[in-house]
Amino acid sequence: MTPRRVAWILPGALVACLLLAASPKRPGSPDLSSSRLIDLTHAFDERTIYWPTSPSGFELKPLASGQTPGGWFYAANSFCAPEHGGTHLDAPHHFAEGGQTADQIPLASLIGPAAVFDVRVKAAADPDYRLTEADVRAWEAIHGPVRQGSIALLCTGWSSRWPDRKRYLGDDRPGDASNLHFPSFGEAAARLLIHDRRVRAIGLDTASIDYGPSKDFPVHRLAGEAGVPGLENVANLEEVPAIGAWVFALPMKIAGGSGGPLRIVAVVPEAPAAQ
Repeated sequence: MTPRRVAWILPGALVACLLLAASPKRPGSPDLSSSRLIDLTHAFDERTIYWPTSPSGFELKPLASGQTPGGWFYAANSFCAPEHGGTHLDAPHHFAEGGQTADQIPLASLIGPAAVFDVRVKAAADPDYRLTEADVRAWEAIHGPVRQGSIALLCTGWSSRWPDRKRYLGDDRPGDASNLHFPSFGEAAARLLIHDRRVRAIGLDTASIDYGPSKDFPVHRLAGEAGVPGLENVANLEEVPAIGAWVFALPMKIAGGSGGPLRIVAVVPEAPAAQ
């Protein structure tokens, strides 16, 4: 190799190394080989909770089940369900005209590091508790600023009430959503997370990202207008640490949908074993 050739390669390699070093990295990316997977999804069945005004629930009808003439087993079902019930996604279009529908939400909005706010003690004392801006700032005083691109999750303890409709919603009268009681996000806290901290999605373990008695759904409208998906009726959030986990929230890709059933999991890094 000629000296001129070497002289050309070395500066190029140096530039490449500098660019690689300067490129943004995503610390804490999940490593499945050393992580625990937590299913944050309630199973869909005849007990699945839907919004009280929903005309129907989850229905599973067998189409086939048994031995075929060829000698092998075969099973297939059909299912029918409203978009908004069980563990599910609220697409921005749910409360924002022209907002992204379920099939239009970028995958990047559904995968990210988790920031989990635990208000179980406060919610136990007040079933209508709403996460406050002060709660978020107190969390940040311990864990540092909420990382841009996080998925903000609110743990209220309500998952333990599933699928008891009365305890979960505060009322079990079909067709009547006027007397619901469960905790959720407050508008100021949601605004801080969505506009200032720029989270990708917000979710929680109750039936709505607005608290039970809400009549004007300010958090839904705020999230929808900002293009931020909502994740509702999430399970097992008490098993997810405040920081360090990654969340994958992948809904059914319904063309034109305002939401849909969601399979959501958390990837939690395990601490290295003591030597």
